[in-house]
Amino acid sequence: HCWSGFLFETLFRLGLRAAVVSPGSRSTPLACAAAAHPGLDAISVLDERSAAFLALGIARSTRRPVALVCTSGTAAANWFPAVIEARESRVPILLLSADRPPEMRECSSGQTIDQLKLFGQYPRWQMELPVPEADAALFPFLRQTVIHAWERCLRFGRGPVHLNLPFRDPLAPVEDGSLAGLDQAAVWKTLDGVREMGGQPASAGPWLEERARELAGVKRGVIVAGNECWADGGEYARSAGALARALGWPVLADGLGPLREHAEAVPYLVHNYEWICGSGRAPPSPEWIVRLGPPPTGKRLRAWLEQTDCPHWLVDDGDRNVDPLHAAGEPLRCDAVSLARAVERVLPARRETDPGESAWTKTWLDAAALGRDRVNAILDGCGFFFEGEISRALSRHLPERTPVFVANSMPARDVEWFWEPGSRRREIFFNRGANGIDGTLSTAAGIARGSARPAVLLTGDLAFLHDANGLLHASSSSFSLTVVLINNGGGGIFEHLPIAAFDPPFERFFATPQRVDFGKLARAHGIPHQKVADPAAFRRLISELPKSGTRVLEIHTDRKRDAAFRRELAKA
Repeated sequence: HCWSGFLFETLFRLGLRAAVVSPGSRSTPLACAAAAHPGLDAISVLDERSAAFLALGIARSTRRPVALVCTSGTAAANWFPAVIEARESRVPILLLSADRPPEMRECSSGQTIDQLKLFGQYPRWQMELPVPEADAALFPFLRQTVIHAWERCLRFGRGPVHLNLPFRDPLAPVEDGSLAGLDQAAVWKTLDGVREMGGQPASAGPWLEERARELAGVKRGVIVAGNECWADGGEYARSAGALARALGWPVLADGLGPLREHAEAVPYLVHNYEWICGSGRAPPSPEWIVRLGPPPTGKRLRAWLEQTDCPHWLVDDGDRNVDPLHAAGEPLRCDAVSLARAVERVLPARRETDPGESAWTKTWLDAAALGRDRVNAILDGCGFFFEGEISRALSRHLPERTPVFVANSMPARDVEWFWEPGSRRREIFFNRGANGIDGTLSTAAGIARGSARPAVLLTGDLAFLHDANGLLHASSSSFSLTVVLINNGGGGIFEHLPIAAFDPPFERFFATPQRVDFGKLARAHGIPHQKVADPAAFRRLISELPKSGTRVLEIHTDRKRDAAFRRELAKA
C-alpha cells in the first residue's frame, strides 16, 4: 500500500486527475491508493471494457491522461479494444494491471494468465514493475519509471502505456511490520522535484520557414483539415484560418474536426466537399495540397485527392503515418499552429497584394453555395424524418459549447455530409482511430463526465446495443448526457455496400436486424426514454439540455428508404 500510494502521488504531481477502477482482489492496493488520494477522481466501473472506454472519453475531453486499474487474469484483456483505439487515435491512457507474483504463475494458480506484453505492439511503452519491497532504493526507481511512463503516454505522439504490477499477500491495508525499517519521510521527500508534465510543445525552427517559402506564388492550392479532437478547437481553427488568409486557398473542413464550429475564424471554408467531389464540379489540377492530420472520412474527397498529381504536405506533430491514400506526400513534423506562424512570417505580401478570393478559390466557394442551397431545399421538402436531417438539426440547434460524441458507421458520415458551419464552438468527439463501434456509450459517458457540460451522443441502434453495459455508468447523475438514438432496425451503413444486392445472406448476416425495446432497456437502468417522431419536437428537445442525468431520445427511421433517398439526393 505504501508502494501504490507512492505511485499515485507521483502520477498526481505529474498531472493525473482521474482513475477508473474496476473491482477485484489482486488490485486491492491500487484501488485503495486511488480511492484515498484527495486529488484524484476515483471512478468505480464494473465492466472492464466499459471502464476502458470511459477512461478514453475522459482523457479526450480533459486532454489529460487517465489511469485504468484492474485485477489479474482476464480482466485486463477486456481493455484491449480501447487500447487499440487509444493507440490509433493517440489518446493517452495509463494501464495499471495488477498481477500475481512470479511464484504464482505457470502453476495453475487461479485468476492468473500471462499478462506480459498482453496488448502486443499497441502500447507506446510497457514494463513490468517488481514486487513491492520495503527497500528505500526501490522507490526512486519506481518514481523514475512512472515519470518515464507518463512521458511516453503524453509526449512524442501520445497513446496508451502499460505497467504490469505484481502484488503478494496481504492485499488489504493491514499492518504486517514490513515498513518498520523504512524511513517513509525520506522516501516521500524524493518526490519533491516532481512537477506537472504536459505535452511536448511542437518545435518550429528556421527549417519550417524555409519550407513555407516553397508556397510563394502557388495559386491553386487546397487545405484539407481532417478530424482533430486533441488540440484546442479555437486555436486549431485560428491556425487553419491564418493559413487560408496567407495563401488564399479554400479549406475543406471535416465535420468531425473543430473548424465548422469556429467558422468565423476560417475564411474560404468549404463544408460540403463530398457533394462537390461527387458531382464532377471539383476544380481540377491543384498545384499543392496541405493536409492537416488524417484525411476526412468521405470516399468522394479521398478519390479526388488520389487523382491529384501535385505535392501533398502531411502536417502531423507525431510519429504516425497519416496518409492511407499513399499520395505523393511528405510528412511535415509540426502542428498546424507552427505551420501557420511560419507561413505568416515568410508570406506577408500575399495578404496585402491579393486580399480577395482568387478565381480558383471562388470556383470552390460558388460550388459550395450551390450545393448548400440544393441540399437544404430538398431536406426542407422531405416528407419524412430522414437520418441526415438529425445531424443538420443538431448543428443548427444544440446549445453553444456542447460536447458531442459521434458514433461510427452512418452517424460519422451524416455529420460529414450534413453538419453545417457555425460559430457555436461545440466540441466534436469520436473514436476514429480504429473506427469500431465498441465502447460507444461508455466513451460518450466519459466525454460527459470529463467535460462538465451537458453532452450529446449521436448513435445508431447497433452501436448502442454493442455497449449496452455502458448504461451501468451512464445511469449516474454526476453528469448530463442526451443520447440521440437512431433506430433503423439494423446496420444502415451496409445498405450502401454492393453486398446489399445479395439477399440472402445480406439481411441476416450484414444488416443484422434487431427488435429490442429500447424504452424497457433504458428504464431497467433508471434512465428516461422518449420516442421522437416529429422533427420540430426533436429540435425543441435538443435546444435545451438537462443539467444532470442521462436520457434517451429514440428516433425510428427506415434504413432502406433512407438509403434510396441518399442516392437520389446525391444525384440532385
